[in-house]
Amino acid sequence: MSELKERLKNLIIDALQLEDVTPADLDDQEPLMDSGLGLDSIDALELVVRVEKEFGIKIKNSEEAREALGSINTLATFIESRQAASA
Repeated sequence: MSELKERLKNLIIDALQLEDVTPADLDDQEPLMDSGLGLDSIDALELVVRVEKEFGIKIKNSEEAREALGSINTLATFIESRQAASA
């Protein structure tokens, strides 16, 4: 799972064009929305599109997206469960 988390951290940094942020700066438990990393709805939408494309999964709606984007950990678990279900 750590490889997946590393990929997610790099994807987040790239998708959101976070300058002066490295994967090591992103805590696996830190909330991505609101407090924590502080993503807004536009950031979340951009991230959802990139995650869907990168990992070949579908996030059904905004409620599911908000749940999946809870943290790096929740996003990694969400991706793994979706990929397992489609395998």
